[in-house]
Amino acid sequence: MTKIMTPKEIKEFKPYAWRTPAEMPAALDRARARMEKVGVWSENQMLGRRYSIGCVALEITQRCNLDCTLCYLSEHSEEVKDIPIEEIYRRIDQIKNSFGPGTDVQITGGDPTLRNRQELMDIVRRVRELGMKPTLMTNGLKATRDVLEELVEAGLHDVAFHVDLTQERRPFKTEMELNKVRQIYIDRCRGLPIHVLFNTTVYEGNFHEIPDLIRFFRKNADVVGFASFQLQADTGRGVLRERANVISADTVWEKIQEGAGIPLVYDAIQVGHRDCNRWTSTLAVNGNLHSFVDNPDFVTEFLNKTTELEFTRHTPVQTVAKILAWMTKHPALLKDGIAHILPRIWKMKKDLIAARGKVNKLTFFIHNFMDAKGLDCDRIDSCSFMAMTPDGPISMCMHNAKRDEFILKPFEVTTEEGKKIWNPLTGQTEAMQASAGPKKESLKV
Repeated sequence: MTKIMTPKEIKEFKPYAWRTPAEMPAALDRARARMEKVGVWSENQMLGRRYSIGCVALEITQRCNLDCTLCYLSEHSEEVKDIPIEEIYRRIDQIKNSFGPGTDVQITGGDPTLRNRQELMDIVRRVRELGMKPTLMTNGLKATRDVLEELVEAGLHDVAFHVDLTQERRPFKTEMELNKVRQIYIDRCRGLPIHVLFNTTVYEGNFHEIPDLIRFFRKNADVVGFASFQLQADTGRGVLRERANVISADTVWEKIQEGAGIPLVYDAIQVGHRDCNRWTSTLAVNGNLHSFVDNPDFVTEFLNKTTELEFTRHTPVQTVAKILAWMTKHPALLKDGIAHILPRIWKMKKDLIAARGKVNKLTFFIHNFMDAKGLDCDRIDSCSFMAMTPDGPISMCMHNAKRDEFILKPFEVTTEEGKKIWNPLTGQTEAMQASAGPKKESLKV
């Protein structure tokens, strides 16, 4: 039974205080405990088995050069100065300590490309040096080819472009017209060794265009590897509020399938709560899609038995070679794997011949964000997408619901002169009060 958090419960909810360095077994155990607590632990649950978290948002600025009608930022976000680079480094360390190596770190904002360019490069480099995977989350306006090349050199793993009608980019009036923008971004990334994602916020105004958008991604699967759809939520400073009845995880998945041209299975694996995320992966061959995760029993068995293998998204050849080498040492699973793969290869034989064997992977993902006043207790407790705050990680939906509490509060920083308090509204450091810790004053809201 769904239990919606009360305003008091939301106000009292605090970030997780995971302070001590966590090796992966400890981080996985922590994740599994959260899944078991809310009853979503199962054979196909990867959070706590393969992953300690889905991803973590690292907000390095609150500034943005667009004003989306469904913006999750606060009305006060533009008043907040960029937090010191030393604090960013500390939060990166916190992410590593909380979730272990291999964590997907979303470098976001606002738009992170508005941050000082050298600092942005240093942030990406720091994440990568700690053994985690940095993703640039951007609207693309300032993510030029030379910026992307420099970021790749610094260690960028993924780039995710947010493009949709909620951004009110003139003169574009439909998602299909916005494909001109998407194509520019795709061409910027062509030839770079990074995984390219596109994010789309789904609302009543673009819901009907999802199938055509999927067809566009199919045509560009040689560069685009991931298409993510975030369902409209009533949170932040956006002017659009209540979600239309037509928008749900079920209806959006139906539209994705319509564009894919094939049935898509989304319950072969689960990461976090079933009401939050849906995921599937396809092979794109000759402009057509073919599912290879449509046998949940085999997929679950394979993922459970290969937890020690790390799959790198933008090096598919090396990943396949790694999988094959592993399977030769596990003949029982190799037999099942051959039985799973051969019929699918036979089914796509005409496309393989036409494409001369060239195959790309295209993944589809739905994230069902919650309204700020409609937070489900179980979904918060089993969250797979967290944001890092000064005090530790917290569910992204919870973070959005009380963003001002995190972005307006002064916090302690360490300078050459010792410990001081950094004020987010002035960008200045101040002496600590002699009595006890940080000042509490901030913008009154």
